[in-house]
Amino acid sequence: MDIIYLDNSATTKAHPDVINEMRDIMENNYGNPSSLHSMGVNAERAVEKARVCVATPLKATPDEIYFTSGGTEGNNLALIGSYSAMRVKGGIITTKAEHKSVLEALKNFNNISYIDIDGKGAIDLESLKKQITDDTSLVSISHVNNETGAIAPIDKIGAIIKNKNPKCLFHVDAVQSYCKIDFPKAAADLITVSGHKIHGPKGIGALYIKKGVRITPLLYGGGQERGLRSGTENTAAIAGFGVAASLKFDLEYIQKLNSALRRKLQNVVINSIDGSPYILNISAPGIRSEILLHALAQRGVMVSSGSACSVNRPEPSHVLTAMGLPRELIDSSVRISISIANTVAEVSAAADIINETILLLKSQLRRY
Repeated sequence: MDIIYLDNSATTKAHPDVINEMRDIMENNYGNPSSLHSMGVNAERAVEKARVCVATPLKATPDEIYFTSGGTEGNNLALIGSYSAMRVKGGIITTKAEHKSVLEALKNFNNISYIDIDGKGAIDLESLKKQITDDTSLVSISHVNNETGAIAPIDKIGAIIKNKNPKCLFHVDAVQSYCKIDFPKAAADLITVSGHKIHGPKGIGALYIKKGVRITPLLYGGGQERGLRSGTENTAAIAGFGVAASLKFDLEYIQKLNSALRRKLQNVVINSIDGSPYILNISAPGIRSEILLHALAQRGVMVSSGSACSVNRPEPSHVLTAMGLPRELIDSSVRISISIANTVAEVSAAADIINETILLLKSQLRRY
């Protein structure tokens, strides 16, 4: 059975160049970057080379990039680390549609307020303006929502925050947009990115920290990553991340694939409106999402029923709930996410299989 992989928001297939780079590091450049001998120096050079590559898409300088184990640690370090370092701890603003690694991290603090999003997943900028005060210390908003692809106007949000309160920190979870969609320069103080969403390895990510922003470490030890993230550097993964960050991401090609899906899909409600073309959230009313995704997997089409980080949670999607969608659409929603590795033929075949599977399942349900 041929596999059509359309769950790229959960993880992507590692690019051959990434694999080759990592293999070379593990076989030939396996020294500890902290060691003072020549092998350690060579490993450190590989790390610093990757740091430059990771910084480039963010229009940042290499010394503003700190490697982490991925998006979850990056979000936790950004939020808990920055807030803990503040002398005066004021209010925190976010949305109820953020990734769980943001929402769960912020549960450590009490003074949180949430701005509304509409049925398209768009942020209410007027509500943001009203909620930011001189006492607001931190705002956290994702650039691209991981379930619907809704895009937040980061440059406008950053301007609103700094105009209302220049001291307020702005954190952006850019895990689903990094390298795929242009990130406005100097739009945020803290930016989280991840390797395995862009055809790099799992277990590696980075946090951009604007110069001058204070962070309290979550991990203590040997003082790696300039004292902010102790622990021996995962040199192979870091090097692979650097290669992935240098790949070409063709947005027009992805838009072509997304448009093909939208044209061919039948008997579905599309929940992704005006968002990232990498993500398409749909509902097949009357068919629970778990039933549909398992039926599709049996035919070789891999999609998800929301964030892969929340698969063990029985509650309905918190993102679609925050959008105010009816429960029928929430319970029947699946996320299709494409990448540069997908082909037009794959997407066309997948749409046909999805259409056929929905009709088959509906006919079976009518019998009961």
